[in-house]
Amino acid sequence: MKTKLRSSFNSRQYMLSSDFEVFYYSDKNFKTLNPHSHDYYECYLFIEGDVTMEIFKNENEVQKYEMSPGDLMIVPPGISHHALMHDSDKYYKRFVFWISKDCCKKLTEESIDYMYLMQRAEAFKKYIYHLAPAHFHLVESKFLRLLEETSSERYGSDTFSHLCLCDLILTINRIIYDEDHRHSEDDELSLFQNILSYVESNLEEVLSLDDIAGQFFVSKYYIAHLFKDTLGISLHQYVIKKRLSECRDAITHGAEITHTYEKFGFRDYSSFFKAFKKEYGMSPKEYQNIYKK
Repeated sequence: MKTKLRSSFNSRQYMLSSDFEVFYYSDKNFKTLNPHSHDYYECYLFIEGDVTMEIFKNENEVQKYEMSPGDLMIVPPGISHHALMHDSDKYYKRFVFWISKDCCKKLTEESIDYMYLMQRAEAFKKYIYHLAPAHFHLVESKFLRLLEETSSERYGSDTFSHLCLCDLILTINRIIYDEDHRHSEDDELSLFQNILSYVESNLEEVLSLDDIAGQFFVSKYYIAHLFKDTLGISLHQYVIKKRLSECRDAITHGAEITHTYEKFGFRDYSSFFKAFKKEYGMSPKEYQNIYKK
């Protein structure tokens, strides 16, 4: 199957498609390209060859990786990189996957789960991961499936290609996410507890996902996953519930409703009223009349 799906290599470094392109390359006598960057994301699965990958973090700093089978690379837009071939008599085999920023935006609107690895690359400048053999073969099979479908003219091939695209991206993200969290459960728990303490002490502040991410110097997508995986709700939902809980306790102890909702971070009475009634099934005034201590 690989031979049938093999792409002829060319030096084109721009996309013809508005969404994504996928290739399987198997070359000898590969000529090294000059360092280059794209306005799209590149995902690359290394299979075979004598290759060093150079990724330029800035003009003065370059990361060099001696590639080995199973290495997975993700390069965000604007990051300069190139592959150096050391032995041109050896085959250089790899899958290459390009996806536009617009396509990523559309996927993110479906779910932020699609963007974990890409956002991690941009936030932490970690571009290369090594996949265990079982994971390598799993990802390889997803690449082949996507390649086969994009070259097909069968009924529904465009729709099925989209499903294969989502499957490939989610598979890669799940593998890396699970590996990241297997090594960092203690750090993650500590971060989560610190965020909860910060929220509790600053309920009068904005407390948006961007604000919390900036406060703790981590990706907002990482925090979003952290809350979803730990509590099953978003950070925003947690903040609202916490504010409502504080407001409820205050008004049942005699605090004035009009002063209480502002004290705990609600910007207007209308949004407070709607959130309170949704959470507790009655208006703040009704709740106060029934449960006032």
